[in-house]
Amino acid sequence: MPMVRISLLKGKPQSYVKAVSDGVHRAMVEAFDVPPDDRFQVIHQHEPEELVFDRNYMGGPRSDNYVLICVTAGKPRSTAMKEAFYRRVAQLLAESPGIDPKDVMIIVSMTPFDGWSFSGGVASLFPQELAQ
Repeated sequence: MPMVRISLLKGKPQSYVKAVSDGVHRAMVEAFDVPPDDRFQVIHQHEPEELVFDRNYMGGPRSDNYVLICVTAGKPRSTAMKEAFYRRVAQLLAESPGIDPKDVMIIVSMTPFDGWSFSGGVASLFPQELAQ
């Protein structure tokens, strides 16, 4: 169950925000080995002074369409899978809602299974749960 946080500047229409959400999830299903019904996202829309980014650092130029996608995952993914995911997100967001790939930044962090509690205040034992 990856948890995704998506940050972008305020002012985009709801259809734009939905397209970003849908594109990121589709890329997760297609390239990051996530089941279609495993969708957990938090979308943050920020004032310009609350989302600070260098417009040219390691890429760019970045515009006001800059989007930061932070994925926290428990199941390890290979470098090749992460790279395919990065490419697929950039491709899908270019298609809809039309974000230039230079405006897409993605960070993937891995958390051990005991770093998750899916509900009830119980730590996840995901590898053992799968074996049952």
